[in-house]
Amino acid sequence: MSENFEVGQIVEGKVTGVKPFGAFVALDDSTQGLVHISHVTHSFLKDINTAVAVGDDVKVKIISIDSKDGKIALSMKEAAPKEPPKPRETPTESFENLMKDFMKTSADRQTDINKRLNR
Repeated sequence: MSENFEVGQIVEGKVTGVKPFGAFVALDDSTQGLVHISHVTHSFLKDINTAVAVGDDVKVKIISIDSKDGKIALSMKEAAPKEPPKPRETPTESFENLMKDFMKTSADRQTDINKRLNR
């Protein structure tokens, strides 16, 4: 079973089941492991179903093998490069973006009011 695999190895697998706590991934015909929800993506994931589905081909890193129980812990996020952090907006840019959004929403509302009054 897990004799063909070792900790730290990155392998291709297929998602065979999805539960709220994680996804089961088949590494071969007789070996399965679990990707805990915290190891699916680099960012917070509220609903695992938005990231994986049964039948998906995924790349996983083997993070532990419990030979006694035969359990294999996997990580999708450790098998993928970390996404670079997004640059933070300065307070001025942030204010300008908020103001643009406000002005657009305001103009859209005014247009809607004008249409209703002209009827």
